[in-house]
Amino acid sequence: MKPYNIGLCGFGGQGIILTAVVLGTTVVTKGNRYAVQTQSYGSEARGGQCQAELIISDNPINATSSEQKDILIALFQSALDKYLPTLKEEGTLIIDPKLVKVPAGYEDRTIEVPATEMAVTLGNRLVANMILLGYMQQRFNLFSKEDLIEVVKESVPEKYINLNIKAIHEGIAYAKKES
Repeated sequence: MKPYNIGLCGFGGQGIILTAVVLGTTVVTKGNRYAVQTQSYGSEARGGQCQAELIISDNPINATSSEQKDILIALFQSALDKYLPTLKEEGTLIIDPKLVKVPAGYEDRTIEVPATEMAVTLGNRLVANMILLGYMQQRFNLFSKEDLIEVVKESVPEKYINLNIKAIHEGIAYAKKES
C-alpha cells in the first residue's frame, strides 16, 4: 500500500480527534500497518474548529503530515472551506450533507453520508463519527469490522460501547446500500 492520506475536519465535540485516533489505532494494532496521526483544534473546549490527519502505509512513515489528502472528511462548513485545498485533485470528499454543502466542481467526487441524522435516529448525535468509521471500514477496506469494533471497545467509555457499535453497523449498512 502506498501512503494513504486522510484528513478529518469539523468542530470540537463532533469526535473528529477520537475518529482519527481510533482509525490510526486500528490500522496499526490490527492491520500491522504504520500510521502517523496529528491534530489541531481551537482553544475552545467545544465548538471551535478542529482537524486531524492520518497517514497510513505498509512502510515506515518519515513525515508527520502531508500537504495533499486522498480522503477529506468534513463535518463543518468553515472547516471544509479551510481544508478543501488539501484534497488531491483525484481525492474523495466525504461530507455530512446536513452540515456541509458540496463545493462547486466537486460533485463527481463527493460522497454524502448523513451521519448526524443517522446518529440522531440512534438516539445520540455524538455517534456520527462512529457511523463514519463504519462507512470507511466498508467503503475503503482499511481494516475489518471486527478489528474496528475491538478498538472502539477499548477507546470509549463502557456505557457508550453498545451505542457506538450500533453506529458502526449503521455506517457499514449505509456503505453497502450506496454501492
